Amino acid sequence: MKTFKVLYNQNKLYSEITTEASYTDQRSELSLRAVFNGSEKYKIGKRTVVVFPGNFLILNEGTSYDRDIYSNSIANTFAIFFSEKFLRDFQYGSSLPDRNLLDEPIDSEMLQRSTFLETIYPCKGDIRYNLAHLLDHFNENSDDLLLDDYIYHALLLFYRLYYKEVLNKCNRLDALNASTRDELFKRLSLAKDFMLSNYNQDISLEDISAHACLSPTHLFRTFKQIYSCSPHQYLIQTRLDNARHMLKSTDYTLNEIVNLVGFTCPSTFIKLFKNKFHFTPGTYRNHVA
Repeated sequence: MKTFKVLYNQNKLYSEITTEASYTDQRSELSLRAVFNGSEKYKIGKRTVVVFPGNFLILNEGTSYDRDIYSNSIANTFAIFFSEKFLRDFQYGSSLPDRNLLDEPIDSEMLQRSTFLETIYPCKGDIRYNLAHLLDHFNENSDDLLLDDYIYHALLLFYRLYYKEVLNKCNRLDALNASTRDELFKRLSLAKDFMLSNYNQDISLEDISAHACLSPTHLFRTFKQIYSCSPHQYLIQTRLDNARHMLKSTDYTLNEIVNLVGFTCPSTFIKLFKNKFHFTPGTYRNHVA
């Protein structure tokens, strides 16, 4: 089932509930792509990323991509397409002091188009709740002004997240040259996206470093600088986060979840889950979730 709506200001909302779909040679405005259940695969140029619950993907205006959904469970995907005028007005209104905005309240035509790092971002906390409420109101066919409030707030939260996840973390790198720092951060983002997209597979540090075009030693050292953990620790955390989602949202047995998220030993999984969330998986499913 597909639901699509164009708002009065040309922002667009799109929701799809399916187990199988394929779209090729897609291109659109700046868009935010979230998944609330199942998964969605994107092929962007030569790289492939998979979006799971708990994350979202940003695609810039004009980016060409293919999109596929093949899921054993029903996938629920959601996208916001930001119109160019809405983005200019947002950037204009949030970047200038009040005095300028009073003198020239609508002069945003000269601003450059916003572009962002096309990577997977965490969909947690305020931005997750905002998107969930936006999807609920969208499904209820709420009026455009209410939907626009949520879209504006989603963009505001993303700008804050972008500062935290990209600009702030990039500055943690030891590289002195700004261009070197930017390129290194992009490659580390490729490593992070590879782990998030393939967390349920048997992948090694060598696999991750090859995907990011970095040596294993260089990857290990610089990854810890920006994510405060090793690639292996990041992979384990990702598996545990996805296991928690499955415990809450699916009927899979514990052994099935252990296999689906990439663990091989149930007892190890239970120990790691309890260390991170302070509950056993069974207690979490039955009493917490």
